[in-house]
This record gives sequence, structure tokens and C-alpha cells, in this order.
Amino acid sequence: MRTILVVGGGYAGFYAAWKLEKKLRRGEARVVLVDPRPYMTYQPFLPEVLAGSVEARHAAVSQRRHLRKTKIISGTVVRIDHASRSVTIRPAEGPEYPLGYDVIVVTAGAVTRKLAVPGVADRAIGLKHVEEAVAIRDQLLTAFDRAATLPPGPRRRRLLTVTFVGGGFSGVEGFGELLSLARALIRKYPELDPAELSFHLVEARDRILPEVSDEPGRWVVRSLEKRGAHVHLGALVRSAEDGHVVLSTGVTFDSDLIVWTAGNAANPMVHNHTDLPIDARGMLVVRADLRVGTAGAPVPDAWGAGDDAAVPDLAAGDGRATVPNAQHAVRQGKLLARNLIADLRGRRTRDYVHHSLGTVATLGLGTGIFEWKSVVIKGFPAWLMHRGYHVLAVPSWERKVRVLVIWVAAALFGRDIVSLASVQHPRQAFVTGGEPAAPAIDPEPVPGHR
Repeated sequence: MRTILVVGGGYAGFYAAWKLEKKLRRGEARVVLVDPRPYMTYQPFLPEVLAGSVEARHAAVSQRRHLRKTKIISGTVVRIDHASRSVTIRPAEGPEYPLGYDVIVVTAGAVTRKLAVPGVADRAIGLKHVEEAVAIRDQLLTAFDRAATLPPGPRRRRLLTVTFVGGGFSGVEGFGELLSLARALIRKYPELDPAELSFHLVEARDRILPEVSDEPGRWVVRSLEKRGAHVHLGALVRSAEDGHVVLSTGVTFDSDLIVWTAGNAANPMVHNHTDLPIDARGMLVVRADLRVGTAGAPVPDAWGAGDDAAVPDLAAGDGRATVPNAQHAVRQGKLLARNLIADLRGRRTRDYVHHSLGTVATLGLGTGIFEWKSVVIKGFPAWLMHRGYHVLAVPSWERKVRVLVIWVAAALFGRDIVSLASVQHPRQAFVTGGEPAAPAIDPEPVPGHR
């Protein structure tokens, strides 16, 4: 029996393994999936996890629950040696070991792009995983509790200042949802002045949301600014040491919560530790049918899809690769499974061609933006479309029902504003005899930074 090894359990890897399970004949092949996390993160729900509109666990789809015929290895592939059909696995426990395979599917995804900005590595939080979304939410809620005990002044303003770096979909949606939560939350704190709330969105380009056209992008900026946000376009973060943010435009401010969403970078394993072909950006070279290689030189028994693969965008027809988003990753994963099985059975494969269904984004509770060709929908209808699309797109009926129940409960009873930051210190109460854990808030600012 052949072994099909799936490297990575994100969108593309999860859907590829899921479809392989359903389509493989008994005894035709076995599927092995390697991923350090036991779940697939449904990333479009992370902004709503920030705002408490979706329970954190409901944005995570269990691999073992849904991939019942797949062997799941909790670990990370640190090297691919396709010439010998072998990978090196670093398990969650124990030493590294080699694992052989017959066919490999590389869907390792991308990583958050980091820049050498002083202070960012020490203070910023990313927004690619459920744990990060929960930490951001808890830190904001804890900041409100702490600010309410302080007199007006620099320390209180710092606690109520939030900075998002990156104006793509992840950054804008997360920023809009957290801003919506903060503006609703401050009404519960009569000790605080709404004018003290300060939200900053920093984008290096002269516009946000590059996936939408210029006018809808400008409308999003106006909408955020109308709600009190500060949108810094054409600005770079020069430093964030000790929470003192310095922009290239000369603007400075202190911020306890810094969220880094400045795009994706090539997966280091794919870029540095494989003998499979990669391009100048460190992306896997993939043909239109999702085989690794080029049209004239395919690599036998190797397939790739998702954010780590440069899949030709045949719908665009201009030689570009598909953009790294959920629409492409899900559909590529499904097609990859069909093509792999067709190849096993000696049949023809199909090229990946997907025409966009449009772009839709949430900007906070009750506000959104949708664009498809020349059709632009703004405000509440677009927000409903966002929720409708993603509740249909999240895999499994079990997850759809759970998310819908949470939304109905929130509509009836309002947001849940309880912070569980203390779970980051689970032994604190035991060790100290009942004293609460220290809040997950950064230290006092350096003297002189105001």
C-alpha cells in the first residue's frame, strides 16, 4: 500500500487529507498527516474571536475528529529529502526521526513576515493562530480593568492604546473587530473617558485592503476614522521598544498592545530544507495541476498547494501566482486530492482555475464591505454576507451549528466581556495560596517616553 504524506494541516492540507479519505479505495493508499497543532485554524473567524463573537474553540477544527482514517503525527517536518522519499520529523516529544513515503503533499503554509524593527520581536503579537487571538482579547480586557484603577494620565492612555501594523485583510478585520469591542466595552467603565481610547492602524502603502479597488478602500478608512481610529497610510514602524511606537512620519505614541499583521513570509522549511524546486521568493514551484515542478519538468510523486506554493493563476492570465487566501487554499486542497487520485489510477489531471467569488470583510459588529467586479456593498448588508459566507464555508455541520448558536446567544445577551488572562499562569493561585495571577500586560514604560 502506498503512503501519501501530507505536510501541514492548514486549509490546503486538511481539505486534501479529508477528500483523500473519502475518495481512496480500500487498500489503495494510506494517508499520514504531520502538523504541530491538533487542529486546523479557520482563520477568517480569528477577528471574531478577538471580539468574542466566536468562541475560540469553534474557530479550530479538530483533525482527529474529522480525519478518522488518516494517521496523524503531532510534530513538525523539518527537512524533505524527496530524492530518497524521506522526511525528518521533529515530534512533540522525543528525538527527531526519519519517515519514508511514496507520495508527498506539501501544504506547510506560510509564516508571519517579521521585519527587523527594534522592540517588535519582544512585544508584538501575531494574528495567525487561535492562541494569539485569545491573548489579544484577554490583554485588551485586562487593560481596561487596570486602567479603571488609575487616575487620568500617560499610564492610563498607554493601557487604552492599541496598535495594529499591516493593512491587509487580517489586520483590517482584526482592527475593526477589536475597535468595535473596545467602544462597546468602555461604556461599562464609567471611570474611563471614551476620548482616552486610541486605536492606530499602520500601513506602509498608501492604501489598505489591496484586494479591493481604490474607492471601497477609501470608504473603509473613512469608516474606521469616523469611529475614532487613527489610520496611518504610507507609514513604517521604526521602533516599538518598550511599547514606545515611532513611525516614519514622525508620529510617536505609547501602546501596551501591538498586533503584527504585516503579511506572510515563505515557510523556512520549504525555503531552506528541501530538495524540491523553489522560486526566488522561497515558494514551492507548482504547475497548474498542483504537481511540483514546471510544465516541462514535473517532479514525480510530489504535490503542493496553499500559501507555501506558487500556483499559477490561470483565471488572471497574466503569469502571476494565486494570492494566499482561504478561497484558493480550500479549493486547491480539494482539487489536489482529486488530481492525486487520478494520477494514481492513470487518469488525466485537471488544472486549477478559480474565478474569484468577490472579497468580503468585517469591520466590526454590524459593519462590513463586499466587492465583486463592479458591485460594492457596504455596511450592515455586507456584514451579514460576511457571516453567511463563512458559516457556510467553515468545515463540518458540527462547527456550523456551534458558531450559529454563539451568534444567536450574543444577539440576545450581548458580548461576553470576561477576561481569562490568568489561564496563562495556571499554577499562580496554587503557589501563592489564592493570590490572582499577574495580568498579561507589559511592564511600565521607560521614563521619558510619553
